[in-house]
Amino acid sequence: MNHVPAPIAPVNLQVLADSGSDEEGYYRVTLGELLDGGKYRVFESLGKGMFSGVVRARILEGPTEGKDVAIKVIRAQETMYKAGLKEVQILNKLMQADPDDKKHIVRLETTFEHRGHLCLVFESLSMNLRDVVKRFGKDVGINIKAVRAYAQQMFLALSLLKKCSIMHADIKPDNILVNESKTVLKVCDLGSASDISDNEITPYLVSRFYRAPEIILGLPYDTAIDIWSIGCTLYELYTGKILFPGRTNNHMLLLMMELKGRFNNKLIKKAHFGDLHFDEQGLFLSVERDKVTGGDSVRKVNMAKPTRDLRSRLMPGPSALASKTPAAREEEIKIVTAFIDLLDKCIMLDPARRITPRDALLHPFFRA
Repeated sequence: MNHVPAPIAPVNLQVLADSGSDEEGYYRVTLGELLDGGKYRVFESLGKGMFSGVVRARILEGPTEGKDVAIKVIRAQETMYKAGLKEVQILNKLMQADPDDKKHIVRLETTFEHRGHLCLVFESLSMNLRDVVKRFGKDVGINIKAVRAYAQQMFLALSLLKKCSIMHADIKPDNILVNESKTVLKVCDLGSASDISDNEITPYLVSRFYRAPEIILGLPYDTAIDIWSIGCTLYELYTGKILFPGRTNNHMLLLMMELKGRFNNKLIKKAHFGDLHFDEQGLFLSVERDKVTGGDSVRKVNMAKPTRDLRSRLMPGPSALASKTPAAREEEIKIVTAFIDLLDKCIMLDPARRITPRDALLHPFFRA
């Protein structure tokens, strides 16, 4: 497998008015448009994110003529451009550490410049896991064996990230793509990724529903934040529901404690933002919306024990098992029991106690 680093295009950040961009710096894509001197023809717009828009295009020349690719067109704005270059460096580092493409991180094929925009060319994949759940498991999730196959591939991706000391920092179903036959997944969108030494305390890193508690509390963090996000993602695949659908960071902490019990006082004391969420006695300051006035009020909560548990939410009920043979029923219960244990280890409140990618791959869930 070719793993020469993708060349970085020399981008001249032209004046936005010249670059076919809208006022926010997104490139205005025209279907049928040719890119990179006629090498690619755009045939589909795949939407846009914070840093870029993404299109699907077909290669028109060379040995891979007729092949489809996904092209990420970075916004024409200096900070976005720099973030795009950083993403290219990280993707190249990961590809060099995984020359045979066995670790389930999306492959960057090349880069080029188009009218002041940095463009990243990726292998083309089919749909993201949020779409998979919507299409095949709306509100109920997908079957446990499919979840297990996907989980194994996700932990392989995380093992590569950890080996390279890289945090993805935005793992969620939207940023995991599958191939046409839905058998192989790739973790994509490394626009927020960084080296673990680049550990800036910010309470809004990672999309909120997948945000680990150490980020919210303002504690130092590392690759364990991605393990937390994977735990939330796997729960969603299996149930079709969001594990921690918090309205705010404060509400997220409350939901976490309802499931996992109270935070260790040592963690709270070390936390940058600990006093925003806890008083001196360690009581939780739950910010709640007053139904009458519409304003915020603070309620002190003593979270002694968890009030919810994973088992009651994940174990299939008698009706779900009724149509199965006794042997199939037993197998399902065994697999789901192992799954619950793995999830529990992914969402440890203390990141130091969270499972590592390597230990996750050795977990009984993958042998159940």
